[in-house]
Amino acid sequence: MKAEMGADQPETIAAIVAAHRAGTVTPAQTIARTYQRIRDHNDPAVFISLRDEKDAIAEAEKLATKDAASLPLYGVPVAVKDNIDALGFPTTAACPAFSYTPTHDSTAVERLRAAGAIIIGKTNLDQFATGLVGVRSPYGIPKNSIREDLIPGGSSSGSATAVGAGLVPLSLGTDTAGSGRVPAMLNNIVGLKPSLGMISTAGLVPACRTLDCISVFALTVDDAALALSVMTGPDQADPFSRDRPLGAITPFPANLRLGVPRNGQLIFFGDKKAEAAYADALKRWTSIGATLVEFDLEPFYETARLLYEGPWVAERYLVIKNLLASAPDSIHPVTREITAAGARLTAADTFSALYRLQGLRKIAERTFANIDALVLPTAPTAYTTAQVLANPIELNSRLGTYTNFVNLLDLCGLAIPAAMRADGIPFGITLLAPAGRDALLASIGRVFHADTKLTVGAKGVAQAPLAQLTASSSDEIPIAVVGAHLSGMALNGELKALNGKLVEATKTAADYKLYALQTTPPKPGMLRVEAGTGASIELEIWSLSSSAFGKFVNAIPAPMAIGTVRLADGRGVKGFLVEPEVLSEARDITSYGGWRAYMAEAATA
Repeated sequence: MKAEMGADQPETIAAIVAAHRAGTVTPAQTIARTYQRIRDHNDPAVFISLRDEKDAIAEAEKLATKDAASLPLYGVPVAVKDNIDALGFPTTAACPAFSYTPTHDSTAVERLRAAGAIIIGKTNLDQFATGLVGVRSPYGIPKNSIREDLIPGGSSSGSATAVGAGLVPLSLGTDTAGSGRVPAMLNNIVGLKPSLGMISTAGLVPACRTLDCISVFALTVDDAALALSVMTGPDQADPFSRDRPLGAITPFPANLRLGVPRNGQLIFFGDKKAEAAYADALKRWTSIGATLVEFDLEPFYETARLLYEGPWVAERYLVIKNLLASAPDSIHPVTREITAAGARLTAADTFSALYRLQGLRKIAERTFANIDALVLPTAPTAYTTAQVLANPIELNSRLGTYTNFVNLLDLCGLAIPAAMRADGIPFGITLLAPAGRDALLASIGRVFHADTKLTVGAKGVAQAPLAQLTASSSDEIPIAVVGAHLSGMALNGELKALNGKLVEATKTAADYKLYALQTTPPKPGMLRVEAGTGASIELEIWSLSSSAFGKFVNAIPAPMAIGTVRLADGRGVKGFLVEPEVLSEARDITSYGGWRAYMAEAATA
């Protein structure tokens, strides 16, 4: 790899970091090349503010004093959506009258910088992150990186086009209703929407505070997953943050079951090319080893309708109500029309919608009882800028057909390129799964994307071969833990001392009961019961080398035992069970659904 590595061609994070560590390219050269590409691209609507080039290069040169091996994003240039605080830049949310100067980084940006990333600018967006189109900004409309007549997609328009055009290999977006997924499809890149609470939203201008998440745009799934791993983790500054460990990327699983909608339920608004591309994507999934299982999409559509017809619009209103009152003309007319409706909603409307949503969440839980993930079109079709400007609200709404329900149902999502249509319009699919299955989506999504052999972004660059997985080996044995050995709990250190690695967070089949035992430290006991008389219990799967597994199991005291635990997806894995004779003095805590929830309540009692 020469110092002028890809002078006008984008590189992945993996390639950039490898070149920096090898010394064939310096971080300062990479940053200088980034600014040259921005000048060559010559689209003033991508960035709302751009850092001074000399400043960015000086920061890159300082990285030379640090240990490159300890920095996963060593010298990687990153763009940040301009509703996320980054020190040194104003935060505008694409509304000049709203602009303020933050006094510190958002938590997500702080963690990126700590990993060696260099923030080079703040990107354009649909104002106040309201829209899926990318045309609702006083700072202009970023050019779609694939076909200039198409919308860039929103609300994370600048962030997606910056990665698609090869200006940066990584950018941050946000995703409340699809803003991290729709623009990914329209620019032939990967859009990762993590589980809610996984990345702190401290320092984010909210759209709907209870539903927002910071999202990731990258050229490959591996790059996106790496960025997520850097930013994930609980944060005291964000009351919506959750301790949701990201598991390891694993080989493509045997017996993968993917949900596809029942015949006749899909909507493409007459776009036959999109319909055909989706059918081809399903054939590809089958060819790489997945089993397709039909499910009922209608409850998910009903959930989607709640987002804009229900009380969540009031959350958008809360963010800008002072501006609406003092300077309504400073707000984009479409954003103003949508948001002002939030003022008319009542508390009764809110509770009514919450009750319905809870029922829909239960339906979704049952859907996933025998399905690992859903595979849906990212968007049903694509529109030109001219079409959207002529019909701004209806066409925007159509683009959210398969995205609006995701955060309401607490799902994680991964948008992946699937095809380049004959008319030059990109088509993509999205994988969706219950919160906590982010690593599973990355593990299967990376294989699908590689199998498409599509070039990445807009510059015709071939995908590199998939990196070999080093986190697991054939010597390793998975073990399911349900209590004090969970991440962050009293005995988790025993697993870490044996070099255990977290693989995934998941649930048992609905055939178990959980009991609080009278032990020190407190531990639960899980018992297999007759089918239909138990519940699904939350657990984590860790992996241990065979020798470590032997040591660990040998040290387990009575009344704990190791048996085969059946998971919600039908897999069987070795894990903790309890000897039933001790349960007469134990408390049945099955209704909590897991040890964390029980301990959280006990801590406040």
